Amino acid sequence: MLGPVILAASRSDRMRRLISAAPVTKQVVDRFIPGETVDEVVPIIEDLTGRGLELTMDVVGEDITTPEQAAAARDAYLRLIDRLKELDLGTRAEMSVKLSMFGQALEGGHELALANVRPVVEAAAAIGTTVTLDAEDHTTLDSMFAIHEELRRDFPQTGCVIQAYLYRTEDDARRLAANGSRVRIVKGAYKEPASVAYQQKAEIDKAYVRILKTLMEGEGYPMIGSHDPRLISVAQELARRAGRKLDEYEFQMLYGIRGDEHLRLAAEGHRMRVYTAYGTDWYGYFMRRLAEKPANLRFFLRSMISKG
Repeated sequence: MLGPVILAASRSDRMRRLISAAPVTKQVVDRFIPGETVDEVVPIIEDLTGRGLELTMDVVGEDITTPEQAAAARDAYLRLIDRLKELDLGTRAEMSVKLSMFGQALEGGHELALANVRPVVEAAAAIGTTVTLDAEDHTTLDSMFAIHEELRRDFPQTGCVIQAYLYRTEDDARRLAANGSRVRIVKGAYKEPASVAYQQKAEIDKAYVRILKTLMEGEGYPMIGSHDPRLISVAQELARRAGRKLDEYEFQMLYGIRGDEHLRLAAEGHRMRVYTAYGTDWYGYFMRRLAEKPANLRFFLRSMISKG
């Protein structure tokens, strides 16, 4: 399987330099990451919202090594929120944040990440939107869930992400569904050992359906993060059985993948949110997109061959 190999490459400085230097890379990266600055992505935000879609915005970057870099990441999100306010699009776009960007892995990282993310959550709430805490590798999750719980005391709309391939996630889903959380469920895109995560696609898909059933039957707001047509159909059926209205759950897909499906779901009355990333530190995000789906890797390799 190529996925684990690509995920290992996402942590390699040598591979980062090699891939970043390839002339074709930027052309392919642009498919998934439409800009490096908030000004560059404003036209994308306006276009997608004009088509009836909603967004979750991610300022990419994870390799934070100093508190100053963590503060800079916080400020980047605050600038994004200011622009959304200027555009009067606060209710159409939320934020997705990785706590590693806010200093979670540094000394005293739990407290530092909480201190940095809180003003972002406060500013988002002030313009009528919210923040979702992205899930990262399994060693970070206890801290993420604790920060999520703390933020929800003042901002109950704060969301979080769970990953179907982790064994722990079914228990996490039951707890989150019972307390009424906004929860995005994804399959998972980090290299995890067999001691903590399912390794086979069939096992992950079965876990995804079990977890999604728990969320749909619970008190929270499920967000279905998947491009898999079968799982999308399953989600619609589970929502119907649970008696959920169309505005009581939503679909989320990545910018650059299955754009026609985004529009189809929106046209059917579903809430459809496009996960849109931007920024200069795109490498880790880009490599996980390649690892998630063989078609993404084939697209990249074909482009390198044709442009080489």
